[in-house]
Amino acid sequence: MQFNKNTSSSRTNVIAIIIKSMIGLIVILGLVFFINKVDFPAPKKEIEKTIPNENFKIVK
Repeated sequence: MQFNKNTSSSRTNVIAIIIKSMIGLIVILGLVFFINKVDFPAPKKEIEKTIPNENFKIVK
């Protein structure tokens, strides 16, 4: 019978998962912050389109 040595402990695994999730959260928040800072072009005038009343159908 062969014995295997378990070199990792459960405490270090929990700490590693917490650190990785914190780094992921920081990256996501950073991306949201920088995308919010970008000034995307917007139309200068409002687009209005009048729809005639003849096109509406009443369905009961």
